[in-house]
Amino acid sequence: MNIKKIQYKGIAIHYKIIGKGLPVFLIHGFGEDGNIWQSQIDYLCENYLLIIPDIPGSGNSASLMGTDIKIDDYADCIKAIASEEQMEKFVIIGHSMGGYISLAYLEKYPNELIGLGLIHSTAFADDIQKIETRKKGIQFIYNNGSESFLKTSIPGLFFNTESNQKNIDTLLTKSANFSKEQLIQYYEAMIKRPDRSFLFKNTKVPILIIAGKYDIAITKQAILQQVKMPGLCHFHLLKESGHMGMLEESLHSNEILAKYLQSVSTLKKHNHK
Repeated sequence: MNIKKIQYKGIAIHYKIIGKGLPVFLIHGFGEDGNIWQSQIDYLCENYLLIIPDIPGSGNSASLMGTDIKIDDYADCIKAIASEEQMEKFVIIGHSMGGYISLAYLEKYPNELIGLGLIHSTAFADDIQKIETRKKGIQFIYNNGSESFLKTSIPGLFFNTESNQKNIDTLLTKSANFSKEQLIQYYEAMIKRPDRSFLFKNTKVPILIIAGKYDIAITKQAILQQVKMPGLCHFHLLKESGHMGMLEESLHSNEILAKYLQSVSTLKKHNHK
């Protein structure tokens, strides 16, 4: 595995590259870093070239400076990595907030993507209730700090906390690494993001949607609406997962990803004939 870094908007962004074949970006979500994908990395690296960034403010990557950071700014960070690695066509897979970043990338750079995967994510903007929940979260972070917030919220993302205690503990040990300013920056960027569901109706890129039956962060209504939109949609419901399916049902998630990526590879070869 190669560990690399680039300069983006004056800060250092770290990422890892491993494997060979079709390039696939794995974009982590809120309160995570690139290590969240370890099971997927181990499973997929023999057949695909995996690029795993720590998005700005997470893991080893520095935070973006400024007061009006948008999801698009994180997408542009992925663009900078793709340009550095001279990647012209690739797949992007995002978990939760990473899915929002992936969708922003599809809107800004549609000709570069040959596949897009949303894992426990949505193309819809936050509704009023979700915005209020995020604002309460911001206030909690202001008052109590990032570590207290993540320790309160992370266990609820899992369907079965008992069987996932090791995964929960791993995430909780990293909770102190996030500044409260960074978590607030993420939340504010998510609140401001636009509805990008129109992309599903217009894109020819095959879309993968993985949802959790017991996900409290993404509503079933949003998932069902999304599934009906893309022209070429691969949908899978994880029946023993909440919001963290790549950890809760890692083997099943890996098999789904491998099957989807194989279909994208086949489609790419067919289009080049």
